[in-house]
Amino acid sequence: QVQLVESGGGSVQAGGSLRLSCAASGYTYSNNCMGWFRQAPGKEREGVAAFYPGDGTTYYADSVKGRFTISQGNAENTVWLQMNSLKLEDTAMYYCASDDLWCSGSWSLPSSYDYWGQGTQVTVSS
Repeated sequence: QVQLVESGGGSVQAGGSLRLSCAASGYTYSNNCMGWFRQAPGKEREGVAAFYPGDGTTYYADSVKGRFTISQGNAENTVWLQMNSLKLEDTAMYYCASDDLWCSGSWSLPSSYDYWGQGTQVTVSS
């Protein structure tokens, strides 16, 4: 059974940092595209970043380039999202997702992913 478990969310002041973690189990981790999405109240779910463990390829939304970094975590089946220089508009529920294929040009589309975690809240205040 595939499971994705997020952790690391919380409250932080603007300009601060948080690191989210997603632990995956139940499938061959290296064969799947791993994505981070976020959804703010009243808004659609949007792709933030993606990572393909098979070759280390990364993808980022323009809104987070230069501030967020997606990477392999300290365990083989874990992916991190390091978020620096956080802004008020980064406030959202953040979700980890996994696709049964490698990352592609559609990495930022929620419909591309097969499995989802429960989400972790990130709140940025002034």
